Amino acid sequence: MTYHLELYLEDLYFSQRQENPPITEAQWQKYLEKWLNSLELDLDAQKNYEMTLRLTDDEDIQNFNYQFRNKNQPTDVLSFAALETEFPPLELDSVILGDVIISVETASRQAQQLGHPLEVELLWLASHGLLHLLGWDHPDEKSLQEMITLQVSLLASIGYHYPYS
Repeated sequence: MTYHLELYLEDLYFSQRQENPPITEAQWQKYLEKWLNSLELDLDAQKNYEMTLRLTDDEDIQNFNYQFRNKNQPTDVLSFAALETEFPPLELDSVILGDVIISVETASRQAQQLGHPLEVELLWLASHGLLHLLGWDHPDEKSLQEMITLQVSLLASIGYHYPYS
C-alpha cells in the first residue's frame, strides 16, 4: 500500500531570519511521506493524509507547552495528534494526522551538544513527532527505547545517521 501525505509547512523560524533552512519544504514532504509508507500501518490507502510541521523558536513553543501541557518552559518538539480526539472522524477524503511543532533554537542547542548538524536534529525531532501523531507513545523506558530504535531506522531510510546513545 502507498499512502499520500500532504504536508503543510509553517516556517516561522528561518523565514523570519531570512535564512535558508537546512531542509527544504520539498525534502520535508519527501521524507515524511517516505516514513509514513515505511511504517507497518493499518491505514486506508484510499485516503490522503495531512499534517502540519511548524518550525519555530523557543518563545513560541513555550507558549504551546504552557497552554497544552502546563509546562512554562521551551521544549524541542510537541505533537498534537488529531486522531486522539473524542469526536468521531468525519467521512472525508483526507485524514488529518495532526501537528508537529519543533523549536529550531532548542534543536540547534541539542545538535551542538551532540556534535551533529542541525539538519539531523530536526529530522530526529520530526520523526519523533510523526510517530506520536500515528499513535506511538513512551510512558516507560521500554517503549521509549522501541521508539528510539524506530526513529534510528527512519533516519537511516533517508540516508542519515543519528548518534543516539
